[in-house]
Amino acid sequence: MQHAEQAAKRLKTIEGHVRGIQRMLDEDAYCIDIIRQIQATQSALNKVSQIVLENHMHDCVITAVRGEDAEERERVLSEIAEVYEAATKV
Repeated sequence: MQHAEQAAKRLKTIEGHVRGIQRMLDEDAYCIDIIRQIQATQSALNKVSQIVLENHMHDCVITAVRGEDAEERERVLSEIAEVYEAATKV
């Protein structure tokens, strides 16, 4: 539950950052300043992703690895591989 609270708090902050970026665009702010804010927001989203992934690994993955269902183990491990692959395509 603590992970969900951390992620939710960060998402509220990110929401404010996105509104700020929109305001900067509306006010025709300096492009590099806008890009820096976008990068900071992307970094914050990456942190949320990390929090959610850590929670998943400590809960779902460990449960699947310790369990008796080989198909479930393979499914969970495949999901992790897919997430990693998608993250490295940036």
